[in-house]
Amino acid sequence: MKSLSHDRLAVALVAEAERFGTAIAGAGPEVRVPTCPEWTLRDLTCHVGLAYHKSAAIIASRPTGYVPFEAVTVEEPPGFGGLGDWLVDGAERLVAAVTEVGPETPTWTPDRRAGFWTRRLTHETVVHRADAAFATEAPYDVDAELAADGISEGLDLVAVFSRLQHPALDRTPLRGTGQTLHFHATDPGLGDAGEWLARRTPSAVEVGHKHAGADVVVEGRATGRLAGDDPRLTVSGDAGLFRHWRENTRF
Repeated sequence: MKSLSHDRLAVALVAEAERFGTAIAGAGPEVRVPTCPEWTLRDLTCHVGLAYHKSAAIIASRPTGYVPFEAVTVEEPPGFGGLGDWLVDGAERLVAAVTEVGPETPTWTPDRRAGFWTRRLTHETVVHRADAAFATEAPYDVDAELAADGISEGLDLVAVFSRLQHPALDRTPLRGTGQTLHFHATDPGLGDAGEWLARRTPSAVEVGHKHAGADVVVEGRATGRLAGDDPRLTVSGDAGLFRHWRENTRF
């Protein structure tokens, strides 16, 4: 599905990194993250920052094949007090790396573009900034258009990885026999950009912007982070189908 422009996402990525740093400022590194209970606040922040720094290194190397993050060596993160600046530095390095090679330059990514990383890590930051805000009780909001693009990006990944058995992101269990799920973001002004239809076929999940009847319909605001049973979501139709979807689309 059509993405927000690289320039828009590049600005959003750095801004989201800055807002993440604000959310953790003054907190303790060992604070537990309720939405990622296996992680402390330091773990969460390092997860995001290392993704920036390692992605920038991968892009700069212009790989022609899959490069796992664990194979990339970067400097160790600083102490907790320096993580905010380190996040922003990593986001800026990533944007610079993609800009230097060109966002449309072919490389090994799910959509075969270097610009994949700008979009992927912008939305990774949106979601994990929510986690940080929940842990520190900081304010959290996200632009509806950006959040809707994050839903599109996630569905695009589901479609790609439902076609093949990726070593880390296998989504082939989501194949089906024609079952459909309709997702609707109720934020004003989104129009077709806030409507998605996913169809589970025997060979892959097919997704697109469409308003249509479906086996299950999920409606709510495009907030960037909600649990499947959040009361702000309205689910109608085959609840078991939605539950199976949720269980097999976690990243």
